[in-house]
Amino acid sequence: MTDMGTFREAVTEWAAGGPGDPARELATRLSVRVAVLLEGPSDVAAVSALADRRGRDLGAEGVCVLAMGGAMSVARFASLLGPPGLGLRLTGLCDEAERGYYARGLERAGAAEQEFFVCAADLEDELIRALGVPRVEELVRAEGDLRALRTFLRQPAQRGRTAQQQLRRFLGTKKGRKIHYGRVLVEALAPDRVPAPLDDLLTSL
Repeated sequence: MTDMGTFREAVTEWAAGGPGDPARELATRLSVRVAVLLEGPSDVAAVSALADRRGRDLGAEGVCVLAMGGAMSVARFASLLGPPGLGLRLTGLCDEAERGYYARGLERAGAAEQEFFVCAADLEDELIRALGVPRVEELVRAEGDLRALRTFLRQPAQRGRTAQQQLRRFLGTKKGRKIHYGRVLVEALAPDRVPAPLDDLLTSL
């Protein structure tokens, strides 16, 4: 069955130097209209979780949510998917520290007018602030990671960091953990506590 996941795979292969025809054909077949460019799979997990909570099927709406594999790929993906390429509307999330990099990358790709939403440090930081440290610690305990967290907090490198900074670091210490908690944290949010960049992104789609 051809679905948005197939298109996402075709785009990823195209961005890596493969042929573009499969992505072009799928974009037409699936009526793709928007590409949501995100840095990594944990961001995809969070966006997908919020869409699910709100009863939205982004794929059926012609929205492709994909991970670029890092901020440095934004110009490449924008040139393939934006006005110079497939002509899709582009949007996504970026970190405040990388706002300038995104602006330059989108300009080089001829997609400077596309709207991206900005997180303070990153999306994990936004989610931790929205939930609060005690609630995130409860979720870590519920997911069976409390012992790992306590071991992590005993590391000398964590001294002097705030509890929020420590939790943010912890989420990135094991492969797959950020992806898992991207969904867990979003699912735990009260409806009125969704971080503005994430809420604005989904509303714009």
